[in-house]
Amino acid sequence: MLKWLKNRRDKKKRKNTAKKVYSDGVRIIPRAEHGISRKNMDDSAIKVLSRLNKAGYEAYLVGGAVRDLLLGHRPKDFDVATDATPEQVKELFRNCRLIGRRFRLAHIHFGRHIIEVATFRGHHDDSGSGRQDETGRILRDNVYGDIEQDVWRRDFTCNALYYNIADFSVVDFVGGYDDVKQGRLRLIGDPDERYREDPVRMLRAIRFAAKLGFSIDETCQYFIREEGALLRDIPPARLYEEVLKLFHSGHAIECFAGLREFHLLEHLFPEAAVALDGNETGLKFLQLAMQSTDERIHKNMPVTPAFLFAALLWAPLLKRTEKRLDKGEPHALALQKSASAMVAEQVRHVSIPKRFTTVMRDIWGLQSRFSNRKGKRATAVFEHPKFRAAYDFLCLRARAGEISEEDCQWWTEFQKNSPEAQQKKVQPQKRHGRPRRRKRTSKIKD
Repeated sequence: MLKWLKNRRDKKKRKNTAKKVYSDGVRIIPRAEHGISRKNMDDSAIKVLSRLNKAGYEAYLVGGAVRDLLLGHRPKDFDVATDATPEQVKELFRNCRLIGRRFRLAHIHFGRHIIEVATFRGHHDDSGSGRQDETGRILRDNVYGDIEQDVWRRDFTCNALYYNIADFSVVDFVGGYDDVKQGRLRLIGDPDERYREDPVRMLRAIRFAAKLGFSIDETCQYFIREEGALLRDIPPARLYEEVLKLFHSGHAIECFAGLREFHLLEHLFPEAAVALDGNETGLKFLQLAMQSTDERIHKNMPVTPAFLFAALLWAPLLKRTEKRLDKGEPHALALQKSASAMVAEQVRHVSIPKRFTTVMRDIWGLQSRFSNRKGKRATAVFEHPKFRAAYDFLCLRARAGEISEEDCQWWTEFQKNSPEAQQKKVQPQKRHGRPRRRKRTSKIKD
């Protein structure tokens, strides 16, 4: 009973102060001007926003959702920002789970769908809640604040727009509304400081520019080139997640071009950067692989990171293998040893899970086996679990001009045949004339 009375008193107090007054210079774009309709929003997100607002808390749709709605796109995620703490959010929603160590978040589950709710972030410090290392990179960030502090903790102006469920307006603190309309990607605050806080923002800049077709602000471009080496301080596991977002964004070709333009590829995939420099055939092959991945994503077809990573590391793998062949090693052994050494070196920069490196090795290993077109060897290649991925890889190599079209054409026709025709096609030719006699060996008696 006492807890119920306390919650009722707190709720009434919050409602009395629900009308938000912003500081001077903040732009409020009313519903009639920005054109965002709730019909284009996720129903679950509207439920979360409305319940927080009715409970007397500030509640805003934030980030990429507001940006995409302004551009007329369907947002992938609907994130919410509020002045309620994660614990207070959990009290309002029984389907809420609290996650995160670097920054505490509330995940509200609607079946398999999740709405992420974040408490307004404040200015970080060296206390137990917020901490930075000697380079300025944020290590811990559980510092809460108000909306005007929160906006300065976001990265790009286009991601710092707040849709207020209370009056359906868009609140703009940093000129993000005009940047969205002009297609400009601009960091909030000093670019040098912001990149040092979190170097991954450089990769996010390239991804957003590719995805949205925005131009990166000149000052932001300058510091990406200057501070690229900071990516080496980021844990390889986190870089794997960011690289996956780049290459599975549906704009892998543009993202890869951005990595090369700003000299970031050499910090993520050092051997690939060297092997692809001046290698027109290798570049064409990789672009074809990325184009294939983009097309599958746009068609909502499944993709595996293993295929694209196998393509990305193919050129350096060939270079390593050639060195071993020059020393007289058999091709299969040279390829196997080169793959092991290269993967071990690569995961020091961008971690790749073992379940994908295993598939990569299968794709690479099958390339030399496609020349086996007779007998059990051919059947074993066709029945291999990763035959289809390796076959696609082979045909891309042929399209790039690395190898002739012969192998790709033969295996393409082979797959069209019936099982009986396939067995006949790979059946070894019979010898003409009398069969050779096997020499009988006499047993040696003790």
